Amino acid sequence: MASTTKTAPTTDDLDSAPTRLYSLDALRGFDMFWIIGAEEIFHTMAAATNHQSAFWNTLSLQFTHPDWNGFHAYDTIFPLFLFMAGVSTPFSVGREFEKGKTRGQLLLRVVKRTIFLILLGLFVNNGLKIQPIADIRFPSVLGRIGIAYMIANIIYLYAKEWAQIFWFCFFIVGYYLLLKFSSAPGFHPGDLTPAGNFASYVDRTILPGKLYVPYPGTKINMHDPEGLFSTIPAISTGLLGIWAGTILKRKNMEPTRKALWLAITGVIFLILAQIWNLDFPINKNLWSSSFVLHVGGISLLLMSLFYYIIDILGYKKWAFFFKVIGMNSILIYISSHFIKWTYTNTSLFGWLGQLAGQPYGAVIMAATFVLVKWLFLRYLYEKKTFLRV
Repeated sequence: MASTTKTAPTTDDLDSAPTRLYSLDALRGFDMFWIIGAEEIFHTMAAATNHQSAFWNTLSLQFTHPDWNGFHAYDTIFPLFLFMAGVSTPFSVGREFEKGKTRGQLLLRVVKRTIFLILLGLFVNNGLKIQPIADIRFPSVLGRIGIAYMIANIIYLYAKEWAQIFWFCFFIVGYYLLLKFSSAPGFHPGDLTPAGNFASYVDRTILPGKLYVPYPGTKINMHDPEGLFSTIPAISTGLLGIWAGTILKRKNMEPTRKALWLAITGVIFLILAQIWNLDFPINKNLWSSSFVLHVGGISLLLMSLFYYIIDILGYKKWAFFFKVIGMNSILIYISSHFIKWTYTNTSLFGWLGQLAGQPYGAVIMAATFVLVKWLFLRYLYEKKTFLRV
Protein backbone atom coordinates (compact mmCIF):
# COMPACT_ATOMS: atom_id res chain seq x y z
CA MET A 1 0.00 0.00 0.00
CA ALA A 2 2.88 2.36 0.71
CA SER A 3 6.53 2.04 0.01
CA THR A 4 9.70 3.95 -0.64
CA THR A 5 11.62 3.37 -3.81
CA LYS A 6 15.23 4.21 -4.61
CA THR A 7 14.87 3.72 -8.33
CA ALA A 8 11.94 5.55 -9.81
CA PRO A 9 10.32 3.62 -12.68
CA THR A 10 10.81 5.07 -16.14
CA THR A 11 7.07 5.66 -16.54
CA ASP A 12 7.13 7.84 -13.42
CA ASP A 13 10.09 9.95 -14.46
CA LEU A 14 8.66 13.43 -14.87
CA ASP A 15 11.41 14.60 -17.15
CA SER A 16 10.97 11.87 -19.76
CA ALA A 17 7.48 10.43 -19.61
CA PRO A 18 4.74 12.11 -21.64
CA THR A 19 2.13 10.37 -19.44
CA ARG A 20 3.03 12.48 -16.39
CA LEU A 21 2.88 16.23 -16.07
CA TYR A 22 5.80 18.19 -14.66
CA SER A 23 3.33 21.00 -13.93
CA LEU A 24 1.20 18.74 -11.74
CA ASP A 25 4.04 17.88 -9.39
CA ALA A 26 5.16 21.51 -9.38
CA LEU A 27 1.66 22.70 -8.47
CA ARG A 28 1.42 20.03 -5.77
CA GLY A 29 4.72 21.27 -4.37
CA PHE A 30 3.53 24.88 -4.56
CA ASP A 31 0.44 23.86 -2.60
CA MET A 32 2.43 22.01 0.08
CA PHE A 33 4.98 24.84 0.33
CA TRP A 34 2.48 26.94 2.25
CA ILE A 35 1.77 24.36 4.94
CA ILE A 36 5.31 23.19 5.59
CA GLY A 37 6.07 26.53 7.19
CA ALA A 38 6.07 29.22 4.49
CA GLU A 39 2.94 30.86 5.87
CA GLU A 40 4.85 31.61 9.08
CA ILE A 41 7.09 34.00 7.14
CA PHE A 42 4.11 36.31 6.63
CA HIS A 43 2.97 35.97 10.25
CA THR A 44 6.42 36.82 11.59
CA MET A 45 6.78 39.76 9.17
CA ALA A 46 3.45 41.15 10.37
CA ALA A 47 4.63 40.77 13.96
CA ALA A 48 8.03 42.29 13.15
CA THR A 49 6.31 45.45 11.87
CA ASN A 50 4.12 45.55 15.02
CA HIS A 51 1.12 44.88 12.77
CA GLN A 52 1.39 48.46 11.48
CA SER A 53 1.92 47.41 7.86
CA ALA A 54 -1.30 46.94 5.92
CA PHE A 55 0.60 44.87 3.34
CA TRP A 56 2.03 42.30 5.78
CA ASN A 57 -1.13 42.25 7.88
CA THR A 58 -3.22 41.44 4.82
CA LEU A 59 -0.89 38.65 3.74
CA SER A 60 -0.78 37.27 7.26
CA LEU A 61 -4.58 37.28 7.48
CA GLN A 62 -4.86 35.49 4.13
CA PHE A 63 -2.82 32.63 5.58
CA THR A 64 -5.32 31.91 8.33
CA HIS A 65 -8.74 30.26 8.15
CA PRO A 66 -11.95 32.28 8.73
CA ASP A 67 -13.80 31.27 11.88
CA TRP A 68 -16.84 30.15 9.85
CA ASN A 69 -18.20 31.76 6.67
CA GLY A 70 -15.89 33.55 4.24
CA PHE A 71 -12.73 32.72 2.36
CA HIS A 72 -9.00 33.27 2.77
CA ALA A 73 -6.25 32.13 0.41
CA TYR A 74 -5.19 29.52 3.00
CA ASP A 75 -8.52 27.74 2.43
CA THR A 76 -7.34 26.74 -1.05
CA ILE A 77 -4.59 24.38 0.12
CA PHE A 78 -6.66 21.35 1.17
CA PRO A 79 -9.14 21.29 -1.75
CA LEU A 80 -6.37 22.02 -4.26
CA PHE A 81 -4.52 18.91 -3.07
CA LEU A 82 -7.69 16.82 -3.48
CA PHE A 83 -8.28 18.39 -6.90
CA MET A 84 -4.76 17.36 -7.96
CA ALA A 85 -5.35 13.81 -6.73
CA GLY A 86 -8.21 13.80 -9.22
CA VAL A 87 -6.07 15.29 -12.00
CA SER A 88 -3.59 12.44 -11.61
CA THR A 89 -6.29 9.77 -11.99
CA PRO A 90 -6.43 9.69 -15.82
CA PHE A 91 -2.61 9.56 -15.89
CA SER A 92 -2.32 6.75 -13.33
CA VAL A 93 -5.52 4.71 -13.03
CA GLY A 94 -6.48 5.54 -16.61
CA ARG A 95 -3.08 4.50 -17.92
CA GLU A 96 -3.22 1.16 -16.10
CA PHE A 97 -6.71 0.54 -17.51
CA GLU A 98 -5.40 1.21 -21.02
CA LYS A 99 -2.60 -1.31 -20.39
CA GLY A 100 -5.13 -4.04 -19.75
CA LYS A 101 -5.80 -3.94 -16.00
CA THR A 102 -9.40 -4.79 -15.18
CA ARG A 103 -11.73 -2.42 -13.38
CA GLY A 104 -11.77 -4.84 -10.46
CA GLN A 105 -7.99 -4.77 -10.14
CA LEU A 106 -7.90 -1.00 -10.27
CA LEU A 107 -10.78 -0.74 -7.81
CA LEU A 108 -8.85 -2.89 -5.34
CA ARG A 109 -5.82 -0.62 -5.75
CA VAL A 110 -7.94 2.47 -5.09
CA VAL A 111 -9.58 0.91 -2.00
CA LYS A 112 -6.18 -0.10 -0.59
CA ARG A 113 -4.91 3.43 -1.03
CA THR A 114 -7.99 4.81 0.71
CA ILE A 115 -7.58 2.48 3.68
CA PHE A 116 -3.93 3.47 4.01
CA LEU A 117 -4.76 7.19 3.87
CA ILE A 118 -7.47 6.77 6.53
CA LEU A 119 -5.02 4.95 8.82
CA LEU A 120 -2.35 7.54 8.13
CA GLY A 121 -4.85 10.27 8.99
CA LEU A 122 -5.59 8.56 12.31
CA PHE A 123 -1.86 8.52 13.02
CA VAL A 124 -1.47 12.21 12.17
CA ASN A 125 -4.39 13.09 14.47
CA ASN A 126 -3.65 10.84 17.40
CA GLY A 127 -0.15 9.39 17.14
CA LEU A 128 0.47 5.77 18.08
CA LYS A 129 -0.52 5.97 21.73
CA ILE A 130 -3.33 3.71 22.93
CA GLN A 131 -6.27 5.74 24.24
CA PRO A 132 -10.02 5.40 24.81
CA ILE A 133 -12.19 5.64 21.69
CA ALA A 134 -13.88 8.72 23.17
CA ASP A 135 -10.56 10.58 23.00
CA ILE A 136 -9.72 9.60 19.40
CA ARG A 137 -10.42 11.99 16.55
CA PHE A 138 -11.36 9.86 13.54
CA PRO A 139 -11.99 12.53 10.83
CA SER A 140 -8.80 13.79 9.18
CA VAL A 141 -7.46 15.63 6.16
CA LEU A 142 -5.92 12.45 4.74
CA GLY A 143 -9.05 10.47 5.54
CA ARG A 144 -11.22 12.90 3.59
CA ILE A 145 -8.80 12.82 0.68
CA GLY A 146 -8.89 9.02 0.74
CA ILE A 147 -12.68 8.68 0.84
CA ALA A 148 -13.39 11.41 -1.72
CA TYR A 149 -10.61 10.06 -3.97
CA MET A 150 -12.03 6.53 -3.74
CA ILE A 151 -15.61 7.45 -4.64
CA ALA A 152 -14.50 9.82 -7.41
CA ASN A 153 -12.29 7.06 -8.85
CA ILE A 154 -15.09 4.49 -8.70
CA ILE A 155 -17.23 6.90 -10.71
CA TYR A 156 -14.33 7.43 -13.12
CA LEU A 157 -13.90 3.67 -13.60
CA TYR A 158 -17.56 2.85 -14.15
CA ALA A 159 -19.16 6.00 -15.59
CA LYS A 160 -18.81 7.77 -18.91
CA GLU A 161 -17.55 11.34 -18.98
CA TRP A 162 -21.02 12.88 -19.20
CA ALA A 163 -22.10 10.79 -16.20
CA GLN A 164 -19.08 12.01 -14.22
CA ILE A 165 -20.29 15.57 -14.83
CA PHE A 166 -23.77 14.51 -13.68
CA TRP A 167 -22.37 13.10 -10.42
CA PHE A 168 -20.34 16.29 -9.88
CA CYS A 169 -23.55 18.31 -10.04
CA PHE A 170 -25.56 15.74 -8.09
CA PHE A 171 -23.31 15.84 -5.04
CA ILE A 172 -23.12 19.62 -4.70
CA VAL A 173 -26.81 20.24 -5.50
CA GLY A 174 -27.96 17.37 -3.28
CA TYR A 175 -25.76 18.60 -0.42
CA TYR A 176 -27.15 22.11 -0.82
CA LEU A 177 -30.74 20.86 -0.67
CA LEU A 178 -30.05 18.70 2.39
CA LEU A 179 -28.54 21.59 4.33
CA LYS A 180 -31.08 24.10 3.04
CA PHE A 181 -34.19 22.18 4.08
CA SER A 182 -33.00 20.38 7.21
CA SER A 183 -31.11 21.14 10.41
CA ALA A 184 -30.13 19.78 13.79
CA PRO A 185 -33.09 19.17 16.14
CA GLY A 186 -34.26 22.39 17.74
CA PHE A 187 -33.00 24.62 14.92
CA HIS A 188 -34.93 26.05 11.98
CA PRO A 189 -34.48 24.41 8.53
CA GLY A 190 -31.50 25.81 6.70
CA ASP A 191 -29.60 26.77 9.86
CA LEU A 192 -25.91 26.87 8.94
CA THR A 193 -24.39 27.63 12.33
CA PRO A 194 -21.81 25.20 13.79
CA ALA A 195 -24.36 23.74 16.19
CA GLY A 196 -27.45 23.95 13.98
CA ASN A 197 -26.37 22.71 10.54
CA PHE A 198 -27.44 19.24 9.43
CA ALA A 199 -23.96 18.05 8.40
CA SER A 200 -22.45 18.62 11.85
CA TYR A 201 -25.51 17.06 13.49
CA VAL A 202 -25.06 13.87 11.44
CA ASP A 203 -21.37 13.74 12.39
CA ARG A 204 -22.21 14.19 16.09
CA THR A 205 -24.73 11.39 15.79
CA ILE A 206 -22.81 8.71 13.91
CA LEU A 207 -19.08 9.35 14.34
CA PRO A 208 -17.28 7.69 17.25
CA GLY A 209 -14.64 9.53 19.24
CA LYS A 210 -14.31 13.28 19.46
CA LEU A 211 -14.83 16.02 16.90
CA TYR A 212 -12.41 18.89 16.30
CA VAL A 213 -14.63 21.72 17.56
CA PRO A 214 -16.37 21.44 20.96
CA TYR A 215 -19.25 23.58 22.17
CA PRO A 216 -17.81 26.79 23.65
CA GLY A 217 -16.60 26.22 27.20
CA THR A 218 -17.21 22.47 27.07
CA LYS A 219 -15.64 19.26 25.83
CA ILE A 220 -18.86 18.17 24.10
CA ASN A 221 -18.58 17.53 20.35
CA MET A 222 -20.09 20.13 18.05
CA HIS A 223 -18.40 20.15 14.63
CA ASP A 224 -15.49 18.75 12.65
CA PRO A 225 -14.20 20.49 9.48
CA GLU A 226 -13.18 17.07 8.11
CA GLY A 227 -16.42 15.39 9.14
CA LEU A 228 -17.93 12.45 7.29
CA PHE A 229 -21.11 14.09 5.98
CA SER A 230 -19.35 17.11 4.50
CA THR A 231 -17.15 14.71 2.54
CA ILE A 232 -20.09 14.39 0.10
CA PRO A 233 -19.36 17.68 -1.75
CA ALA A 234 -15.61 16.96 -1.49
CA ILE A 235 -16.23 14.08 -3.91
CA SER A 236 -17.13 16.73 -6.47
CA THR A 237 -13.77 18.41 -5.87
CA GLY A 238 -12.09 15.11 -6.78
CA LEU A 239 -14.35 14.67 -9.81
CA LEU A 240 -13.49 18.17 -11.02
CA GLY A 241 -9.82 17.21 -10.87
CA ILE A 242 -10.56 14.05 -12.86
CA TRP A 243 -12.33 16.14 -15.51
CA ALA A 244 -9.32 18.48 -15.70
CA GLY A 245 -6.95 15.50 -15.95
CA THR A 246 -9.07 14.01 -18.73
CA ILE A 247 -8.83 17.27 -20.67
CA LEU A 248 -5.07 17.47 -20.17
CA LYS A 249 -4.58 13.89 -21.31
CA ARG A 250 -6.48 14.27 -24.58
CA LYS A 251 -4.21 13.70 -27.55
CA ASN A 252 -6.56 15.23 -30.11
CA MET A 253 -6.62 18.66 -28.46
CA GLU A 254 -3.98 21.36 -28.81
CA PRO A 255 -2.16 22.03 -25.52
CA THR A 256 -2.94 25.76 -25.64
CA ARG A 257 -6.62 24.97 -26.08
CA LYS A 258 -6.50 22.65 -23.07
CA ALA A 259 -5.11 25.43 -20.91
CA LEU A 260 -7.77 27.81 -22.24
CA TRP A 261 -10.57 25.36 -21.48
CA LEU A 262 -9.41 25.02 -17.89
CA ALA A 263 -9.01 28.78 -17.48
CA ILE A 264 -12.43 29.66 -18.93
CA THR A 265 -14.14 27.00 -16.82
CA GLY A 266 -12.31 28.33 -13.77
CA VAL A 267 -13.60 31.86 -14.35
CA ILE A 268 -17.16 30.57 -14.85
CA PHE A 269 -16.91 28.61 -11.60
CA LEU A 270 -15.74 31.70 -9.70
CA ILE A 271 -18.70 33.71 -11.00
CA LEU A 272 -21.19 30.96 -10.15
CA ALA A 273 -19.64 30.61 -6.69
CA GLN A 274 -20.24 34.28 -5.92
CA ILE A 275 -23.87 33.99 -7.02
CA TRP A 276 -24.42 30.84 -4.93
CA ASN A 277 -22.64 32.49 -2.01
CA LEU A 278 -25.63 34.83 -1.66
CA ASP A 279 -27.80 31.89 -0.55
CA PHE A 280 -25.28 29.21 0.52
CA PRO A 281 -22.18 30.94 1.95
CA ILE A 282 -18.66 29.98 0.92
CA ASN A 283 -17.58 27.95 3.94
CA LYS A 284 -14.62 25.59 4.17
CA ASN A 285 -15.82 24.18 7.49
CA LEU A 286 -18.93 22.82 5.78
CA TRP A 287 -17.26 22.38 2.36
CA SER A 288 -20.33 24.19 1.06
CA SER A 289 -21.32 23.83 -2.58
CA SER A 290 -20.36 27.45 -3.26
CA PHE A 291 -16.98 26.65 -1.69
CA VAL A 292 -16.58 23.71 -4.10
CA LEU A 293 -17.13 26.03 -7.06
CA HIS A 294 -14.95 28.80 -5.64
CA VAL A 295 -11.89 26.68 -4.84
CA GLY A 296 -12.58 24.64 -7.96
CA GLY A 297 -12.31 27.78 -10.04
CA ILE A 298 -9.07 28.75 -8.36
CA SER A 299 -7.69 25.22 -8.80
CA LEU A 300 -8.55 25.21 -12.50
CA LEU A 301 -6.88 28.59 -13.01
CA LEU A 302 -3.73 27.50 -11.16
CA MET A 303 -3.57 24.21 -13.08
CA SER A 304 -4.05 26.07 -16.35
CA LEU A 305 -1.34 28.59 -15.48
CA PHE A 306 1.22 26.00 -14.35
CA TYR A 307 0.47 23.78 -17.35
CA TYR A 308 0.81 26.67 -19.78
CA ILE A 309 4.07 28.03 -18.35
CA ILE A 310 5.77 24.70 -17.63
CA ASP A 311 4.46 22.12 -20.09
CA ILE A 312 3.57 24.35 -23.04
CA LEU A 313 6.12 27.17 -22.92
CA GLY A 314 8.74 24.87 -21.38
CA TYR A 315 9.85 27.09 -18.50
CA LYS A 316 10.70 24.37 -15.99
CA LYS A 317 13.78 25.51 -14.09
CA TRP A 318 11.92 27.89 -11.78
CA ALA A 319 9.47 25.12 -10.86
CA PHE A 320 12.13 22.62 -9.75
CA PHE A 321 12.00 24.03 -6.22
CA PHE A 322 8.30 23.12 -5.99
CA LYS A 323 8.69 19.82 -7.84
CA VAL A 324 11.06 18.58 -5.13
CA ILE A 325 8.33 19.20 -2.55
CA GLY A 326 5.54 17.79 -4.73
CA MET A 327 7.30 14.48 -5.29
CA ASN A 328 7.19 13.71 -1.56
CA SER A 329 4.14 15.66 -0.46
CA ILE A 330 2.62 13.04 1.86
CA LEU A 331 5.98 12.32 3.48
CA ILE A 332 6.67 15.95 4.34
CA TYR A 333 3.08 16.34 5.58
CA ILE A 334 3.54 13.63 8.22
CA SER A 335 7.25 14.24 8.86
CA SER A 336 6.78 16.30 12.04
CA HIS A 337 5.76 13.10 13.81
CA PHE A 338 9.23 11.62 13.47
CA ILE A 339 11.52 14.62 12.86
CA LYS A 340 11.91 17.54 15.29
CA TRP A 341 12.09 20.23 12.67
CA THR A 342 12.24 23.16 15.10
CA TYR A 343 15.18 21.59 16.94
CA THR A 344 16.92 20.83 13.63
CA ASN A 345 16.38 24.36 12.35
CA THR A 346 17.61 25.94 15.58
CA SER A 347 20.67 23.68 15.64
CA LEU A 348 21.64 24.62 12.08
CA PHE A 349 20.55 28.23 11.79
CA GLY A 350 19.90 29.49 15.30
CA TRP A 351 23.07 31.56 15.08
CA LEU A 352 21.69 33.32 12.01
CA GLY A 353 18.50 34.30 13.81
CA GLN A 354 20.53 35.62 16.74
CA LEU A 355 22.77 37.54 14.36
CA ALA A 356 19.75 39.21 12.76
CA GLY A 357 18.36 40.08 16.18
CA GLN A 358 14.78 40.99 16.96
CA PRO A 359 12.27 41.52 15.52
CA TYR A 360 13.53 40.11 12.22
CA GLY A 361 15.35 37.13 13.69
CA ALA A 362 12.00 35.32 13.84
CA VAL A 363 11.48 36.01 10.13
CA ILE A 364 14.91 34.54 9.33
CA MET A 365 14.13 31.44 11.40
CA ALA A 366 10.76 31.00 9.64
CA ALA A 367 12.54 31.09 6.27
CA THR A 368 15.29 28.66 7.33
CA PHE A 369 12.62 26.34 8.77
CA VAL A 370 11.28 25.89 5.23
CA LEU A 371 14.79 25.66 3.83
CA VAL A 372 15.73 22.79 6.17
CA LYS A 373 12.69 20.81 5.05
CA TRP A 374 13.42 21.52 1.40
CA LEU A 375 17.04 20.38 1.73
CA PHE A 376 15.80 17.14 3.27
CA LEU A 377 13.38 16.63 0.37
CA ARG A 378 16.08 17.53 -2.14
CA TYR A 379 18.32 14.82 -0.66
CA LEU A 380 15.51 12.26 -1.01
CA TYR A 381 14.85 13.48 -4.55
CA GLU A 382 18.49 13.01 -5.55
CA LYS A 383 18.42 9.51 -4.04
CA LYS A 384 15.14 8.85 -5.92
CA THR A 385 13.46 7.94 -2.64
CA PHE A 386 9.76 8.72 -2.58
CA LEU A 387 6.85 7.70 -0.38
CA ARG A 388 4.41 5.87 -2.66
CA VAL A 389 0.83 5.56 -1.45
